[in-house]
Amino acid sequence: MEATDLFKKVRKIEIKTRGLTNHIFSGQYHSAFKGRGMTFSEVREYQYGDDIRNIDWNVTARFHKPFVKIFEEEREMTVMLLIDVSGSNDFGSMGATKRDITAELAAVLAFSAIQNNDKVGVIFFSDQIEKFIPPKKGSSHILRIIREIVTFTPEHRGTDIGEGLKFLTSAIKKRTTAFLISDFITEKPFEQEMRIAARKHDLISLRITDKRELIIPKIGLVKFRDNETDKEIWVDTSTNAWNQAYQKFVQHETTKLSKTFANNGVDNTLIYTDEDYVKPLMQLFKRRESRR
Repeated sequence: MEATDLFKKVRKIEIKTRGLTNHIFSGQYHSAFKGRGMTFSEVREYQYGDDIRNIDWNVTARFHKPFVKIFEEEREMTVMLLIDVSGSNDFGSMGATKRDITAELAAVLAFSAIQNNDKVGVIFFSDQIEKFIPPKKGSSHILRIIREIVTFTPEHRGTDIGEGLKFLTSAIKKRTTAFLISDFITEKPFEQEMRIAARKHDLISLRITDKRELIIPKIGLVKFRDNETDKEIWVDTSTNAWNQAYQKFVQHETTKLSKTFANNGVDNTLIYTDEDYVKPLMQLFKRRESRR
């Protein structure tokens, strides 16, 4: 990609996602993710109805009357974006690839976080950790993240979601809100790593898929190529037996993934490459807000 084309693409994503953040997402993001913890603010005299567990015994002893600690919500937090950069994300049958949608989603979340005065970091992973950008604040940092998403070329093309989650758990010590953005196409199990990461962090999964991966039309003999292994196979898509077997496989994988999210308390949503991602993202934010 030429430097001029790169600048135009980054600028286009910045304008679109910053606009969405300003007009749609910023308020919902704040409501969905505010108050992750409580921090000490001040002390005041005890009043009827105060929780006696909040009594500050040192101040009480000094002034010979009860005082309680007052806490307020911690507004600032750290947001980590775990971005799947494996080969399967280069696929897109409706114009936009999964990688294109990933870039926009990451930009929307990053701009929303910055408006909320949060730090943002990124972990790029394939079947190993490709790059780690430590969390920081500021618009220049966000633009760097967007440039990296648009231009980054991974050294490997396989997928190991567990590897990305393990790195998150070990590299980020403080509890953080982590968005795992992936198509979740992998043969490697990751439920154990997800369980550990979800206990330590607030983990949210954004699954990006292309509808052509879910339903393949009956168009006769077709050669399929795996973007991650480059293996090729010829399939007769016109046969009922093959179509039924494929649909059964897709349903099995979808059910297994849903159970993995549910068993580990991971909020999630499904985003299609040919549909507006605003609606599913807003629904996700509202579900979280309703549980607060």
